[in-house]
Amino acid sequence: MKEADSRIVDALLNATNGYDVEAVLALFTPNAVIDDPSTGERFDGHLGIQEYVERFFVNYHTVSKLLSVKSLDASRVRARVEFTGDFGHEIGLLDLTFDPGGLIARIDADLE
Repeated sequence: MKEADSRIVDALLNATNGYDVEAVLALFTPNAVIDDPSTGERFDGHLGIQEYVERFFVNYHTVSKLLSVKSLDASRVRARVEFTGDFGHEIGLLDLTFDPGGLIARIDADLE
């Protein structure tokens, strides 16, 4: 795993924990996708990602704690994350795919 990938995962969690939607969006390509079967939805582009962060992080007061990160291949990592908030407690897996410039192009999210 590249150090830059780990820094982006940290930056993503810091931004979501701070409910800083603009900082989250800055980490994603304009056409990025978050596919999250636990919500039954897929979120496309910056507008979709903004909706995702506002609905599931800001509105539920979600706090995320990184448990581990491992490399899946040259452009993908899997982060295991603990989520707590108004909904209770969950452990999730985030498979992040990065574009050549180091921005997040896709997240496949699911609960353990």
